[in-house]
Amino acid sequence: MSDDKKMKQSWEEDVEKTKKRFPERKETFKTSSELTVDRLYTPAQEDSHYHEEIGYPGQYPYTRGIQPTMYRSRYWTMRQYAGFGSAEETNKRFRYLLEQGQTGLSVAFDLPTQIGYDSDDPMADGEVGKVGVAIDSLEDMEQLFDQIPLDQVSTSMTINAPASILLAMYIAVGEKQGVAPEKLTGTIQNDILKEYIARGTYIYPPKPSMRLITDIFEYCQTHLPKFNTISISGYHIREAGSTAVQEVAFTLANGMAYVDAAIEAGLEVDQFAPRLAFFFNAHNQFFEEAAKFRAARRMWAKIMKEQYGARNPKSWKLRFHTQTGGSTLTAQQPDNNIVRVTLQALAAVMGGTQSLHTNSRDEALALPTEESARIALRTQQIIANESGAADTIDPLGGSYYVESLTDQIEKEANDYIERIRKLGGAVQAVEEGFMQREIHTAAYEAQKRMEAKEDIVVGLNEFQVDEEIQADLLRVDEALEKSQIQKTKQVRKTRDQTVVDGTLGALREAARSRDNVMPYILNAVKAYATVGEIAGVMREEFGEYTGM
Repeated sequence: MSDDKKMKQSWEEDVEKTKKRFPERKETFKTSSELTVDRLYTPAQEDSHYHEEIGYPGQYPYTRGIQPTMYRSRYWTMRQYAGFGSAEETNKRFRYLLEQGQTGLSVAFDLPTQIGYDSDDPMADGEVGKVGVAIDSLEDMEQLFDQIPLDQVSTSMTINAPASILLAMYIAVGEKQGVAPEKLTGTIQNDILKEYIARGTYIYPPKPSMRLITDIFEYCQTHLPKFNTISISGYHIREAGSTAVQEVAFTLANGMAYVDAAIEAGLEVDQFAPRLAFFFNAHNQFFEEAAKFRAARRMWAKIMKEQYGARNPKSWKLRFHTQTGGSTLTAQQPDNNIVRVTLQALAAVMGGTQSLHTNSRDEALALPTEESARIALRTQQIIANESGAADTIDPLGGSYYVESLTDQIEKEANDYIERIRKLGGAVQAVEEGFMQREIHTAAYEAQKRMEAKEDIVVGLNEFQVDEEIQADLLRVDEALEKSQIQKTKQVRKTRDQTVVDGTLGALREAARSRDNVMPYILNAVKAYATVGEIAGVMREEFGEYTGM
């Protein structure tokens, strides 16, 4: 039997195995004209390039997707990012979105929580609950997930420097609900390198930050085997102004740095690599974006198999969440953003994303209203159920243009990775400001093109109209900050301070040693130590990063 027939037969066997676990949504898929839609389309005469670089879904190098049947069995997870004000308010939004058909939660935390300060800290003044939900103690986390069964819902948390603390709180809430840690599913972002590069919500210097990440890897492989221990994020790199190529290159380079750190910490690659996840942006260049996802998937498979010698196929698979591009939204003519988001979401689906957040039309002006959040969710549901895009696998595969773009993105991104390797790796490149300079240059060039009208942004630099700012924007009540501060002070009054002091002291000793800090953080969280108190202990022991 020829190699091409063997590969096809192997894929067909995988399809039958997958269908037993996840039956396809229909017996036969058809267009509106009753034309049959096949599961997969391939060249009439397959050649070695097709097998080596494109291949079949669910098979190395995964260019066409990481699952044999992709969306014919299950749609991507529709995971709308939400969080504002208090835990109670955000809980209401979560439950509303779940009622509207959302299939996973994604938590936005306010700025003080993201940088490890409690709401009553002077550093938090004016920022409590503004860009996300305020979480100070386990009590807030309990209220955030009230009446939400954690054994049935997957939760993503966009948290980085204090990821260990918020993960411990999530574990503790699960236990209070009677859900064992091994049954919890979800993702913590936990990607500190892109914070130094593009976003800025770091606390500790790079070395102890990497230690915290590998401690989480080690802890979760034993206690939370279904939880994604990191979401290596290109999203914020792209939001800072990078190109699509830079987004892929810098994200995968950061991923390699985390793999290196985990191996150096004594972990086996096939023990932690299957739980690595990624997070990408989707912008308006439809075909480039779809090709970007295909290229990134192929590149990561080769990196893990060829460079790190991973043997488990799960270690080769790049599983990723996508969010549509916040920086592409305009305050002018905000309804136009619905069209932009639709294009971006469709590109992510065409590129084979595992989960997706669609931005709301009013996010260039404020946090989304309930109506705007519903329209954003409906955008995903229409793509899934009405467009036919999910009925065949990798529908753009084989396009001369898309395959060429996929190859070009892979080449250019690999050239960047080689430059980073010569600098000593991603951590060294970050410390030297290499990635930051490249992003700033790309952003500057893009701004010049827009100002010269070489790139048209509808409603911004062309096709403008006179308009009034929307009146029905979401505003966070200023009284929330006082209420949250009072709640946190009440927690401190009612807890057993002796127990809290003991757990924080034990955490301090663990931070000084090489003990894994996760069990100590979990004990502190259960004693109702606050985010600021726990982060404060580690600030004192690890130091604080002040930038370049």
